[in-house]
Amino acid sequence: MMKQAQEFQKNMEKIQQEIEELTVESSVGGGVVKASVSGKMELESIIISPEVIDLEDMDMVQDLIVAAVNEGLNKAKGIASEKMGGLTGGLKIPGLM
Repeated sequence: MMKQAQEFQKNMEKIQQEIEELTVESSVGGGVVKASVSGKMELESIIISPEVIDLEDMDMVQDLIVAAVNEGLNKAKGIASEKMGGLTGGLKIPGLM
């Protein structure tokens, strides 16, 4: 039993490391706003195409930025949950993801 627990912990640490090294990209508005999010759920970069910048409609630009970041975060969370789900056999263990 102890050996199984140690193996589980070792596998969990490996998967957590893989998740932290992960980078996910999202694109919204037909590619005019792109965001890169790490497996640590941190925004790494954002690229905004110059043609989307309309000073008279900054609300739209801000909405696109929020949408790109949220999409990236959701993708990263989904991948993390999928990887952890493989380890836990689909059980939802609080604090793991």
